[in-house]
Amino acid sequence: MSIQVTNLRKNIEQQTVLDDISFKAEGVVALLGPNGAGKSTLMKILTTYTLPTSGLAYVSDINVVEEPEKAKKIIGYLPEHNPVYLDLYVREYLEYVANVRKIPRTKVAEIVERTGLTREQNKKIKALSKGYRQRVGLAQAIIHDPKVLILDEPTTGLDPNQILEIRNLITDLGQDRTILLSTHIMQEVEAICNQVLILHQGKLVKNESLTHIIEEFQTVEKAFYQLTH
Repeated sequence: MSIQVTNLRKNIEQQTVLDDISFKAEGVVALLGPNGAGKSTLMKILTTYTLPTSGLAYVSDINVVEEPEKAKKIIGYLPEHNPVYLDLYVREYLEYVANVRKIPRTKVAEIVERTGLTREQNKKIKALSKGYRQRVGLAQAIIHDPKVLILDEPTTGLDPNQILEIRNLITDLGQDRTILLSTHIMQEVEAICNQVLILHQGKLVKNESLTHIIEEFQTVEKAFYQLTH
């Protein structure tokens, strides 16, 4: 249930977006970096939305380039801009996702409860707050019980209570799967992550446990600033 990347490179036109990066990720792993560092491109490669120029990427021992359909079956993905169907009801949307993934509808009730959507399940998604829309996005990402979960800024724009609830859910989910979490909230990293990856200008400038980051820099924020400023 790990993510393994070896000598991964991605060129877009004349620009090198990812520059020969290698790492292994297990547990709840923070993916950090300034805007334009290559985080979203890395996540798109891991989720088979785009191809690398060179190098290898494995998700739970599956080569995402050679076996993309097999990889998709074990990956859950919540992009930064949560692409839900706003005119559908919450339960209706999740039943649609379950049908696409060929999962019994009985799974929907379990996911609704786990993501705290029970009271909202009969509302249209467009009527939900941003926090509850994020819960719907998480629900679709985990409905097939993926071995690897990739989350792109899942708590951006949420209020403090919503942030805490989503963090608790991510921590719970991270007990039995690998989660790659992109975020700009350094306190979030210190609260729920065990490993930290920092990208800068397409290069992996740090790959350490959270414990070692704290020992070396005192805080994740200081590490981020010193390595990317």
